[in-house]
Amino acid sequence: MKARMKDMMRVATARLGGEQQAGASSSSGYVRRDSTAVRTTRLGGDSLRRQPQPQAPTVRTVYCNDRDANAPVGYKGNSVSTTKYNVLTFLPKGLFEQFRRVANLYFLMISILSTTPISPVHPVTNVVPLSLVLLVSLIKEAFEDWKRFQNDMSINNAKVDILQDRDWESTPWKRLQVGDIVRIKKDGYFPADLLFLSSTNPDGVCYIETANLDGETNLKIRKALEKTWDYVLPEKVSEFKGEVQCEQPNNSLYTFTGNLIVDKQTIPLSPNQLLLRGCSLRNTEYIVGVVIFTGHETKVMMNSMNVPSKRSTLEKKLDKLILALFATLFMMCVIGAIGSGVFINQKYFYLGLRGHVEDQFNPKNRFVVTILTMFTLITLYSTIIPISLYVSIEMIKFIQCTQFINNDINMYHAESNTPALARTSNLNEELGQVEYIFSDKTGTLTRNLMEFFKCSIGGEMYGTGITEIEKGGAERAGIKIDNDEGKRSAVAIHEKGFNFDDARLMRGAWRNEPNPEACKEFFRCLAICHTVLPEGEETPEKISYQAASPDEAALVAAAKNFGFFFYRGALALGPRPKLLEGVYTIIETNPCKGYMRETEHLLLRVIWEQSKTSVIPIITPDRIPVSSVAFDKTPHDAGAIEVALTILRTPTTVVVRESHVERMGSIQDVSYEILNVLEFNSTRKRQSVVCRFPNGRLVLYCKGADNVVFERLADGNHDMKKISREHLEQFGSAGLRTLCLAYRDLNREQYESWNEKFVQAKSSLRDRDKKLDEVAELIEKDLILIGCTAIEDKLQEGVPACIETLSAAGIKIWVLTGDKMETAINIAYACSLVNNDTKQFIISSETDTIREAEDKGDPIEIARVIKDTVKQSLKNFHEEALRSLSRMPERKLALIIDGRCLMYALDPTLRVDLLGLSLSCHSVVCCRVSPLQKAQVASLVKKGARKITLSIGDGANDVSMIQAAHVGIGISGQEGMQAVMASDFAIAQFRFLTDLLLVHGRWSYLRLCKVITYFFYKNLTFTLTQFWFTFQTGFSGQRFYDDWFQSLYNVIFTALPVIIVGLFDKDVTASLSKRYPQLYKEGIRNSFFKWRVIAVWGFFAFYQSIVFYYFTAAASRHGHGSSGKILGLWDVSTMAFSCVVVTVNLRLLMACNSITRWHYISVAGSIVAWFVFIFIYSAIMTSFDRQENVYFVIYVLMSTFFFYLTILLVPVIALFGDFLYLSIQRWLYPYDYQVIQEMHRDDPHEYSMVQLPETSHLSPEEQRSYAISMLPRENSKHTGFAFDSPGYESFFASQQGVGVPHKPWDVARRASMKQRQQPQRPARS
Repeated sequence: MKARMKDMMRVATARLGGEQQAGASSSSGYVRRDSTAVRTTRLGGDSLRRQPQPQAPTVRTVYCNDRDANAPVGYKGNSVSTTKYNVLTFLPKGLFEQFRRVANLYFLMISILSTTPISPVHPVTNVVPLSLVLLVSLIKEAFEDWKRFQNDMSINNAKVDILQDRDWESTPWKRLQVGDIVRIKKDGYFPADLLFLSSTNPDGVCYIETANLDGETNLKIRKALEKTWDYVLPEKVSEFKGEVQCEQPNNSLYTFTGNLIVDKQTIPLSPNQLLLRGCSLRNTEYIVGVVIFTGHETKVMMNSMNVPSKRSTLEKKLDKLILALFATLFMMCVIGAIGSGVFINQKYFYLGLRGHVEDQFNPKNRFVVTILTMFTLITLYSTIIPISLYVSIEMIKFIQCTQFINNDINMYHAESNTPALARTSNLNEELGQVEYIFSDKTGTLTRNLMEFFKCSIGGEMYGTGITEIEKGGAERAGIKIDNDEGKRSAVAIHEKGFNFDDARLMRGAWRNEPNPEACKEFFRCLAICHTVLPEGEETPEKISYQAASPDEAALVAAAKNFGFFFYRGALALGPRPKLLEGVYTIIETNPCKGYMRETEHLLLRVIWEQSKTSVIPIITPDRIPVSSVAFDKTPHDAGAIEVALTILRTPTTVVVRESHVERMGSIQDVSYEILNVLEFNSTRKRQSVVCRFPNGRLVLYCKGADNVVFERLADGNHDMKKISREHLEQFGSAGLRTLCLAYRDLNREQYESWNEKFVQAKSSLRDRDKKLDEVAELIEKDLILIGCTAIEDKLQEGVPACIETLSAAGIKIWVLTGDKMETAINIAYACSLVNNDTKQFIISSETDTIREAEDKGDPIEIARVIKDTVKQSLKNFHEEALRSLSRMPERKLALIIDGRCLMYALDPTLRVDLLGLSLSCHSVVCCRVSPLQKAQVASLVKKGARKITLSIGDGANDVSMIQAAHVGIGISGQEGMQAVMASDFAIAQFRFLTDLLLVHGRWSYLRLCKVITYFFYKNLTFTLTQFWFTFQTGFSGQRFYDDWFQSLYNVIFTALPVIIVGLFDKDVTASLSKRYPQLYKEGIRNSFFKWRVIAVWGFFAFYQSIVFYYFTAAASRHGHGSSGKILGLWDVSTMAFSCVVVTVNLRLLMACNSITRWHYISVAGSIVAWFVFIFIYSAIMTSFDRQENVYFVIYVLMSTFFFYLTILLVPVIALFGDFLYLSIQRWLYPYDYQVIQEMHRDDPHEYSMVQLPETSHLSPEEQRSYAISMLPRENSKHTGFAFDSPGYESFFASQQGVGVPHKPWDVARRASMKQRQQPQRPARS
């Protein structure tokens, strides 16, 4: 390793001028330096000027290594802050956020009203609960923001090397400024967006990892401009003075346009020279870069926006319930206010209403009395709105996510060490109501682990394997296919990315095929046309490929196995030229017959060696013979000297070890110069490279989607095209991913003319990508088809079973993919989305009518024909679907449409027809769709059908779809983490949707429905007792309860039990939830939060409030204490409040489906808390107003038999109606889950939800214990409980092959079983 580092440093030294001796040689005229002007367009003036220039809004000018020149512009610093608050803004901004909620704002107004003379309650009644709610919320906000602040501080204070006075100095990130030159060491992170100047690697490249950006761990290559390669050492870097003119800061991670102006030359910049903040340096000792964007202007910070805020449907319906409670409150206040205006009269002389009285009780102005009483009653009845509801729901949702979803072992993927992740807690219950799922295919339904499986070359199909989808299709047709693993040929190879079996192509056998030249071009295209980076030793067995996508790695692996081994993708040092000792003067050069116009000086160290000739062939570092140079020997004393050689240096060289090309068994290393790369993007759907062969041949290789490549083929050879199309259809039917390969020979003049346009387009600052695409169109034409590849992407484990389960749950699944229709249909079959009994409605642009219009070439006519075809198809299919459903309601229907037709179907004039047909189908498959179309389809169902939607995907192209649906699920797969970063929930495998939806989603929905309706019930019950008391007080607004009773009712005496129910209530176990997926339909129908359910709770709240008030008030009319005094207002209200607390807590237990010790503790604790409070509160006398009202009240009550009788009887009478209703409902009108409860009431309980699905990582003892825990248990037929006996364990263990010591009673058990079976044997025979 040290030797390698020394070599790297030596090369860097050579570039910078080497030792002083070399510098002297250069200055003495020993070297002739050729230079060629770079043809680019300058954006600024003719010369570099160090004073600030006026700049256009779209151009950013940065002076490198010159802080004074950048200072007047005032660029932002590099310190970042992700906190929501600071010390000054925390309280105002935090309170503003809290009072944006209607309920909190309402209670603020009530608290203000309670401080006025018209309020019948003490301000503490409303201020205390509001303060507690705000305090809890603000503490939560402060804790989260403090964590963000600590993270920001650690990042801002990280150290980086910055160039100061010709040396590197360690400086915190936050002190970096635009234009500074920094050094980043291996495994270090880039502190800002940097312009890549140079690297210690000999070819000016570095390797970066973008895991922090998009989650992708495969290394990516970045290449510095050749002009800046020499700036490695600080002495040389300090001389660098350049000007960067580039785009303004933006959030586009994958684009960058700009120019570097240095030494009066303008050189275009691309994303290849941009190193983004947050990425890390790999496999490179260090790099040097210039700071371009800092702090919040970096691309990653401009992308760090929050996921679009989503509110669950249940929460929106809760708003309607709150409005209904407001309406109820208003009605109660109006009734009381009108009653007060009518009741007030001077005839009630004992009220003292004669003479001077308050306005609120002045009989002479009844209107004012009505208005003031209205405000009085609003404060009195304010408890009808549950102030602690939102806080309780937030707490429940947060714990559900962090403790249940994130820690569910059934959603943990051991292979990737990835648990489920809830990125938001706002949508837990939404998971229990999903009706439509929109799924990507690649990486979501499939594994995204690509294997080269088949191919077609020159019209001949190769590959004998059978895909999983072909096997499934054969089984549907009744054909049995044996496993072919044992029948593979001797030449078959199965490794990562390659699973191919055909002796005709392996081990050089392709030379004997009818089309060996086509095979050769096919393999070369695979080995050259890519952006793959090789890693590891340069041997076929040990090399590994880093690729942007698994497809590319599979294609390069295929080329390797076919004998075209790509092992070097960039310039690296090879054997150096060996010359005689001395200083040599170059007399003549002849580099490659003058084909290359750009040259570069490279300093090489030469070593003494005997030589008999003065003309030596010079070998470049990449082992290409460049020229023969004649040398004039002059004496020199040094044993090792520096010789300057003018040699050919290309931007990139691909080295391929080709086997069997010249003859069977021959192996040769061939270097191909990559002159231009036309990169792949979602619009082009193809990638091309222009390369030069060692013999000077210029070739364009192209690979891409079949429809894109076929459009660009040269005329002629129709038979080849036809056969290739048939092969593509066969590959698609087998579920394989296809690409077409083509090439084109170029002549020198043709290429140079095009290259000038390419350089101009690449130098453009505006619309660079668009101009590059236009230039690419000029050369990507008249292609010659070589063949096509077929790559298998296998289904993920458990996908068909998961889809069947979700379909049984009433969920409709749509697949939105960019693959061809044939591939998508077969994937749908393999996933059980469609079967042979499914009626398919196919809308395709591949019809004869559309083809005829395309042949005419009129775009307007083509659009009209396609639109008319789509319109007619939608209409006819919709009518046919309705007829089919009316005749056979159970029959499944499926719509299959391609992206071209979908574009017209999403037109506003046809959108309603598309939605109608889609909703009639059980499944929909959209092929060849773009990311935008995915989002449009999700929005169509979300807004048009008003159904709960869920989108799931794993790639960046799924982000818009994920954000468009109600719930977004990201799969942390092979395509990076962009989908996860934009999602609401993240899982590792599609099959985990079963647990996420049917278990956690369903439980969350049931629990929150119960929590909300119970809050509504208990607050309405409490408030209505106060309302009935108003009728007894002349509607005066006299309070029935003490202020502290009213304050603590929601926050202490009834708060904890409802949270426990929201966390632990389960109607059925997780296994039964998945065993009976039909239970999920109750959530889709919203069965537990309908107005009918709310009305039932409201009715019993009304009934119980009457019982609480009138039973206690009327029954205590003649009651008296031990002293003989009759019971007063505060005695009755304390007794009534005690009944309310006991009853509402017991009512919650009646609503529970499963009761744990936490239920008992919380309910008993809440009731005990009330009595502890009243014992202490009644025993204290203070000087505060109204405290004397309840002094010693509880002690007086407890001295009477009447109190105990009331506490026992009133809750029983109040709950009798609920008990009767629940019994009748369960017997006559049961919910689905209640039916399942009765079916499995005698089943053993699931004592532990924790199961270890994969045991490969367990020790032998742990595996044995786990195997024992998984053994079947015997159940008692009498008690309904399972019992565990060592005898049964050992017996069942022996049946399962698990080693457990046998017990004596096992012998008797086995003997008894044999005896029972013996009489049955003759009967069976």
